[in-house]
Amino acid sequence: MDPTRNIKLRWMHGMLHDVTSELARLHLSRVGSHTWEPAINAYRCDKCIRVCVDLAGVDRSRIDLTVEPERLILRGERDVPEPTHEEGRAVQLLAMEIDYGPFEREVRFPASVDIEKVHAEQRNGLLWISLPLKE
Repeated sequence: MDPTRNIKLRWMHGMLHDVTSELARLHLSRVGSHTWEPAINAYRCDKCIRVCVDLAGVDRSRIDLTVEPERLILRGERDVPEPTHEEGRAVQLLAMEIDYGPFEREVRFPASVDIEKVHAEQRNGLLWISLPLKE
């Protein structure tokens, strides 16, 4: 397959996903809360799978992480980021692009991981999960 076509198809798919996601978001915001998916980067390394999840503003106590031998399920909730009382009352909404409310994300692995040795840490708004591969 021509690599240029492959890139173009991925880009177009992303655009369609963005449009449908935005339409769903607008519709769901009118009828109640919705579940959103945090962005991830996932890597297969020599000895483990590393997953980085963008969870800025989410307290670790609000994150539920379930690990199975061939998948990871991440659930939680992020509050609406709003100005503090010290900053004054918001009088006009100019933009609202940061997802909030309940979230869920599933990541399937290309190989089995050792669930007993999984390690996770939060740094600078990112959740890093290290999942050692089974030997």
